[in-house]
Amino acid sequence: MMGIGASLASVASAQEEPAAATETAEVADASGDVEAAPAEEAEAEAVVFASPEDVDAATSFTYTINTLIMFICAVLVIFMQAGFAMVEVGLNSAKNTVNILAKNVMDLSVGVLLFLFVGYALMYPGDSWTVDKYLGNFSSLVTRDAQVDDTGAFSEAPSSAGWSNSADFLFQVAFAATAATIVSGAVAGRMKFGAYLVYSAILTGLIYPISGSWKWGGGFLADMGFADFAGSVVVHAVGGFAGLAGAIFLGPRLGRYTADGKSVPLPGHNVAFAALGVFILWVGWYGFNPGSQLTYDGVTNAEATTYIALTTTIAAAAGAVVALVCAWGMYGKPDLTMALNGVLGGLVGITANCDQVSQISAVLIGAVGGALVVLSVTLLDKLKIDDPVGAFPVHGVCGVWGGIATGLFGTGIPEGMTRGGYIGVQCLSTLIICAWAFITMSIVFGVLKAMGMLRVSPEEEQAGLDISEHGMHAYPSDAIAGGAIA
Repeated sequence: MMGIGASLASVASAQEEPAAATETAEVADASGDVEAAPAEEAEAEAVVFASPEDVDAATSFTYTINTLIMFICAVLVIFMQAGFAMVEVGLNSAKNTVNILAKNVMDLSVGVLLFLFVGYALMYPGDSWTVDKYLGNFSSLVTRDAQVDDTGAFSEAPSSAGWSNSADFLFQVAFAATAATIVSGAVAGRMKFGAYLVYSAILTGLIYPISGSWKWGGGFLADMGFADFAGSVVVHAVGGFAGLAGAIFLGPRLGRYTADGKSVPLPGHNVAFAALGVFILWVGWYGFNPGSQLTYDGVTNAEATTYIALTTTIAAAAGAVVALVCAWGMYGKPDLTMALNGVLGGLVGITANCDQVSQISAVLIGAVGGALVVLSVTLLDKLKIDDPVGAFPVHGVCGVWGGIATGLFGTGIPEGMTRGGYIGVQCLSTLIICAWAFITMSIVFGVLKAMGMLRVSPEEEQAGLDISEHGMHAYPSDAIAGGAIA
């Protein structure tokens, strides 16, 4: 396989780290990774090019198409922030709208800066581990590649990964922001804005990159054979279990439960926003999952990318249908919000294994995800854990399901490992990452609570966080004063 140049050790490539593919020289394996065909094994070492003229047309095309498609996928994943914001706004009270939008804006903004200066190198250390296979390094920033000096020679050679380092960072930071913003829904309506910024910075700068490096950075879970193609566990379960910790330490919203423990529903103020948000997330997932193929040049990579989109779509649809049917049977009405979360549950469940399961398996994975959403929402209610948008059922529970389902249905069993061994690795690795997220974020939320920084006062919560935290309304003040908007 022909490489494109030397890359920085501190900035390794993304998710499954496949090498750049060419149609005639390489083939994709069952997990979507790309391996050199036998006839080309002698050319597997990277070639450093002295100048742009040394780069052959095929290599140039591979680098270009990989970079451009990865950039488009990064934009789609970043656009998912809008989807998360609309879901959370729609399923919560109008008096907390500004607060929710501010949290989503700062999730991305704080996340970009912390991931740039700290998280990127922690998650993708290459050969520069601080503690081998467990803790990456702290020298970050993105190194530009494919730079040409005044003499026409490369001052910075094209990345040997097969795509631009800048496109790689944009794609990866979008995933980090996704993990952070999941928590926003679970803690909505009662958390201080300053405390939220502290949590978001710690998650995107430390917690998410460290556990992410264990798999995607080539750490000890990768060595065990753990598979998580696009992040059911690495991204979604981390956000879901962090959100669960936050919801537990905050306690329920005022009025959510009566003195004798009876559940009192607090419906959102705009289901149309919630539905719009889910559709945005569904579209954004076509950057999240297919984009994680990373290399798109050549017929095998192109087909793999679109097959991933197919299994993703199937699982989302199955999740919606089953969640609606379950809610209909349990509550006597076809609950739209359950169907919307069923879509997301199906998407989260398929994210770990979209590259290595059959179409029938995709239906089963999505269906189970939809059912799990309904059942776990009911369970949280019985436990009196207040999660206003169902963040933990969707991302935590279905993230765990995605990790386990990969072992049950996946075809990418490592060589020499049995099906039972594969399931065991998936279960153990999923447990390790979920425990890491829950324990570390419990410490963070516990410290904030002990310092009196975590939850707003009852008076502030009653007035709404828009006024008490931000001093403004999202909607016209006369409409709110007149009671037109609940």
